[in-house]
Amino acid sequence: MVIVSAVIPTRGRPELLRRAVRSALTQTLRDLEVVVVIDGPDPVTHGVLQELVQQDGRLRVLALASSVGGSDARNRGVDAAIGEWIAFLDDDDEWLPGKLQAQLDAVCASTAPVLIGTCRMIARTPGRDYVWPRRMPAGDEQIGEYLLARRSLTRGEGYIQTSTFFVRRSLMLAHPFKSGQVKHQDTEWVLRMGRVPGTQVVFAEQVLAIHNIEEERVTVSGKSNWRYSLAWVRRDRHLFTPRALSGFVLYQIASEASDQGQWRAFPLLLSEALRHGSSTPRDYAIFLAIWLLPRRRRRRLRDWLARRPALGALVHAL
Repeated sequence: MVIVSAVIPTRGRPELLRRAVRSALTQTLRDLEVVVVIDGPDPVTHGVLQELVQQDGRLRVLALASSVGGSDARNRGVDAAIGEWIAFLDDDDEWLPGKLQAQLDAVCASTAPVLIGTCRMIARTPGRDYVWPRRMPAGDEQIGEYLLARRSLTRGEGYIQTSTFFVRRSLMLAHPFKSGQVKHQDTEWVLRMGRVPGTQVVFAEQVLAIHNIEEERVTVSGKSNWRYSLAWVRRDRHLFTPRALSGFVLYQIASEASDQGQWRAFPLLLSEALRHGSSTPRDYAIFLAIWLLPRRRRRRLRDWLARRPALGALVHAL
């Protein structure tokens, strides 16, 4: 009997995929299947997967004739899955062995009508490992504000990432990822689910996954296309509370624009937050710091603070 279906979309990264698949197949929860969706023609990846299929029959491969993008590839995987629960895994991430069992235990302990399971993770950067999220949401904290209205210069304070999603297949069939969403796919989905009555986010507080980030490779989510992000906010503004909108515009989009040296975005983003958001003096201070400190300097500052826990805790508390 298949209890959980792991869904992994992929294209063009066979060795990273091999690591992700093996982390799924070595879970302590054995009643699972792993559905890998190859997003378009990719003979090398297909060959690697055929080798792995011979080693473990719980692996299934869905090869798409043409690329449909990350959102639709995940949706195709959900359609093909047979488990009651769906766990998503990005092809460059990995799970620790007890991840699925711990999350299953956590969600089964809840009586909420709509459940989104997630967990803590190791954020693995070239310089250092971090445990994200740094804090759990408060009992009455709106989920979008938890994710986006952070209180510190560096990310990871409130965090839910796709490779930690653990949800009923029936929920994903009723509320799939938004077709054609190029970036912020997981954020868009969580914001949309936050508007469904009775939704509860259930954290397994153990560290159960590894999110590999900031590597020197191009990813769709890593491209600094601030104009796309701003257009999405304006199109789907109804998904954001004013506080969440301010956080996303002043932190996330500002970071993308500053990486490209696009100072013309500065007044546009500030105007968007002033007109449609709800900002604090701290928000504006972080917004300015993002523009004055390039991302590499912010990362070095983050790593420096991590080596000084007392000082780092004080900075995050300010």
